[in-house]
Amino acid sequence: MDALQALLSRISPARLAPDEPDPVRIEQILAAGLRAADHGRLRPWRFLVVRGEARHRFGELLADGLKSRNPEAGAELLEAERNKALRAPVIVIVMAVVQDHPSIPAIEQIVSAGAAAQNMLVAAHALGLGGFWRTGAAAYDPVFKKALGASEKDVIVGVLYLGNVATAGKESAPNPKGVVAEWNG
Repeated sequence: MDALQALLSRISPARLAPDEPDPVRIEQILAAGLRAADHGRLRPWRFLVVRGEARHRFGELLADGLKSRNPEAGAELLEAERNKALRAPVIVIVMAVVQDHPSIPAIEQIVSAGAAAQNMLVAAHALGLGGFWRTGAAAYDPVFKKALGASEKDVIVGVLYLGNVATAGKESAPNPKGVVAEWNG
């Protein structure tokens, strides 16, 4: 699949299969993330890969975070939060590791991490895999971030769920009203 075809045909799957994809493909996906636009070559990203049994520990971390944010969360809600870690065989947490820099503001570093995440999703699609991007309240939770080794100023820009497609997603409109428009001054 060529690059333009991958960009124009990528959609998020509705569901991923439980079997883990070929590790070589995962390495290629991560390498694509490292090629993101990066003002000043700061490489302001960190990718945490969660797979295998680590997904269960990640699920516990999600549930613990929910319990600390919402002490009244019941068992059913906590189990649903825990099960988010089992949505895919491979999870990549994409963080912007924001650096103090005299000419490259934090927002550019955060956007660069977002570009890395998008590169990974398109690469997964080009390799015949599926992927979807989530954040949620945990991404903004300082306790959760600290448990992942992030500093206060680091930003979790996304949690990517990667794997073989079990159920295809629905295609969205190619240009929702007003998204692409001409500006003539």
